[in-house]
Amino acid sequence: MLMSLSFAAALMLVLILVLLLFFRRKGVEVQLSPLVQFEDKLMLLSQARDNGELAEQDFVLAATELKAQYLQSQQVQQSAARPATAWVLATTAFILVGTLALYSQTGHFTQLQNWQTAQQQLPTYGERALLNQGEPLTEQEIELFALALRTKISKEGDDAVAWFVIGRIWLSKGMLDDAIEAFEKALALTPNRVNVLISYSQALLVGSGEENLAKAALSLSKVLQQEPENADALSMLAMVAEERGDKEQAQQAWQLLLPKLDKTDPRYALVQQKLGLTSTPEQGAESAAIVSGRQVSVQLSISPELAEKYKTGTLFVFAKAVDGPPLPLAVQKLAVFNGTQTIELSEAQAMQPGWTLANAERIQISARLSLSGQVLNDENGPQVQSDVLSFSEPKLSLSLSLQP
Repeated sequence: MLMSLSFAAALMLVLILVLLLFFRRKGVEVQLSPLVQFEDKLMLLSQARDNGELAEQDFVLAATELKAQYLQSQQVQQSAARPATAWVLATTAFILVGTLALYSQTGHFTQLQNWQTAQQQLPTYGERALLNQGEPLTEQEIELFALALRTKISKEGDDAVAWFVIGRIWLSKGMLDDAIEAFEKALALTPNRVNVLISYSQALLVGSGEENLAKAALSLSKVLQQEPENADALSMLAMVAEERGDKEQAQQAWQLLLPKLDKTDPRYALVQQKLGLTSTPEQGAESAAIVSGRQVSVQLSISPELAEKYKTGTLFVFAKAVDGPPLPLAVQKLAVFNGTQTIELSEAQAMQPGWTLANAERIQISARLSLSGQVLNDENGPQVQSDVLSFSEPKLSLSLSLQP
């Protein structure tokens, strides 16, 4: 932003200097030409007089006439120079106005204003975002908050809290790689901070991939060494184990997690299902009654052609807020199937604490097939999206179909 402003100013200055030098040089050339002619002619007259070819009286008359011609040419040149100078000034003013207009039209002026606002409002943004004082930040204010934090880091050096908050902001906006990098910078400064390790693991789990899963498992083990009862760490460790195909470790983690959850916790019913504790209709009805918060039931059909093409891929069914960050409110990651199945989304499938189905009034449901295994970074696979849905009641139902 500042570089753009500096570049525009430098360009304007260069153009002005070029114009001034051009006209100055042109003026000097015009000025020198009559002077040289005058000196040459006066020298010829002097030689003619000295050689006796011109009488003294005739020499004086000729020299006087020559001087008059020279002075007249000088007056003409000065008269011509004034319009040229005025033209340079007018051109300079035009360049200045044009540069400012271009700067404004390309958005750099607005960006500069935003940057200044971000610096001034940084303490207020921090109180509202981190201490829950006052109104929640709007989307624009969240972006300005991140900009102010980056500027603070560039001026004052690395700051673990600043990098952590930036990571949370970028994760909420779906900028997964940037979020992971920010969390890693925070951990480089505070390697054992539990909240940073949890957020880092969340981002890695969203990213999927064996390398990310290994890093997530290591981070979660560090959390559990400090807080063996941490429900978030146990929950994510179970999901990491499932992703890696380690059903035994996943079951152990779910078993450790279940007694630590209140029955009103949205995750309670999900963990019961993972442990196979809802096998009878009575138990299933009881579990459904226990589930609190908003839910979406999706009846999804996948065509045989797509099921065959993506049989080694991953199915994502997720909900996004119509008015809010692009990070999904809830996600189910499943094996690709052929035919029709019912998939449940609830507040238990949130990707980030504090951003669940309870935080949005209008949502859209999407189903996507992916070969990369990443819900955020793979938008090239076939997908289907619902119409905008409103939570007029706690549980919504809809049907979707994935076709070639």
